[in-house]
Amino acid sequence: MSLAAQKLELPIDGRQSEAALAVARGTARLLHAHGFCVVGELPLPSGRRADLVALHGNSEIWIVEVKSSVADFRADQKWQDYRAHCDRLFFATSLDVPCEIFPPDTGLIVADAFGAEFKCEAPVHKLPAATRKSMMLLFARAAALRLSSLADPTGPYGEFT
Repeated sequence: MSLAAQKLELPIDGRQSEAALAVARGTARLLHAHGFCVVGELPLPSGRRADLVALHGNSEIWIVEVKSSVADFRADQKWQDYRAHCDRLFFATSLDVPCEIFPPDTGLIVADAFGAEFKCEAPVHKLPAATRKSMMLLFARAAALRLSSLADPTGPYGEFT
């Protein structure tokens, strides 16, 4: 069977709940519909790991932090560090989580496994040129290495997730 005919799947790393995976999937579909490419679980220069990083053709970079429950949101305050790595910062959640708990200075997306919608736009905080270049290189390398590892699972690609 040729590589093009094979169904390639990224391995699930086990850190996300089923609810979080569903929100991430629907959110990625929404972002794709708006012209973005999306990489999930991208390690950032700060040492944090962004749930979703979206890159638009105009080089705009968005980070989306997925929160599957009120407890998930309350337990995690590291999201504030993500602002230094994106032009816009969003939260994505399910219909089961009250929108009022999210900070008003971030965007909000409500999603399920099949789609999503913007509930609140995120303010723009333009990245410095050097940070944008660094993030675009991280994004491109992660995407390329993940694609290569799908085509050659035992290849020498190292840790990139």
